[in-house]
Amino acid sequence: MYTTLKEVTKTATELNFTVGAFNTHNLEMLPEMIEAAKEMGSPIIIQTSVDTAKYIGYSVLVSVVRTIADNEMVDAVLHLDHARDFDDIKAAIDSGYTSVMYDGSHLPFKENILKTKAVVEYAHKRGVSVEGELGTIGGTEEGIHVEENDKVYTKPADAVEFVAATGVDALAIAIGTNHGQFKSKTEVNIPLLKEIHAVVHIPLVIHGGTGVKEEDYPELINHGIRKFNVGTELLVNWTKTAQESFAETSINQSLRHNVIPANDVCKSIIKHKIGLFMNVDSPLNK
Repeated sequence: MYTTLKEVTKTATELNFTVGAFNTHNLEMLPEMIEAAKEMGSPIIIQTSVDTAKYIGYSVLVSVVRTIADNEMVDAVLHLDHARDFDDIKAAIDSGYTSVMYDGSHLPFKENILKTKAVVEYAHKRGVSVEGELGTIGGTEEGIHVEENDKVYTKPADAVEFVAATGVDALAIAIGTNHGQFKSKTEVNIPLLKEIHAVVHIPLVIHGGTGVKEEDYPELINHGIRKFNVGTELLVNWTKTAQESFAETSINQSLRHNVIPANDVCKSIIKHKIGLFMNVDSPLNK
């Protein structure tokens, strides 16, 4: 079923798991991404950047994800990631996206509240979920780079105020992760996550998930992480596999023979991640 972020994270909270949010960069990846979730019996969040949405077309993405989700009986969300422009957010909502993220993390606290609140009001009237962000996450996301010394961790008291003032459905928090990190792993600030989870009672979100150690997943999930973003790992492995395939193929061979192996690699990664995100060895209702 084509559904919302609020609905899938509600289920994740009740059953104490996290929903994988996976970035697609082209239409070719989509069927195998959703098929991976179907085979694992899990909901999935398909994410696009603003640039990817414009490249493919907002309405095209909506049509494809909705059709596959409904035909395959998979709970799938289509989410616009890290949007900073109201026009981009409006385009996604009006085209049929079921979830959007307004990223005001670079703004002063009060301005972040006001602009996020405006997005929430527009989205909620149309049945669309909203993710906000508080604190800054390191690394590079769609050309926007945050230096290590510019990172700002999420403060629990600010998170309480932000959630109450904006009405967001989920909150992305900064606890040490980095966008685009794939050659090494980071040390996430678990004690800070516990402090935030103790006072913020909506789903929490990890960005830069590729750089998180898999052995840290259970503790993150058990302390409120209900959406877990994975983008770079898919992009790097899709591109690497495609490069290898294209290098070995004849120029008159169908393109699908080069693209299918790259899609299959992504499917394998997603199934592996979902298996960990299901948090099967932990109790319910943490």
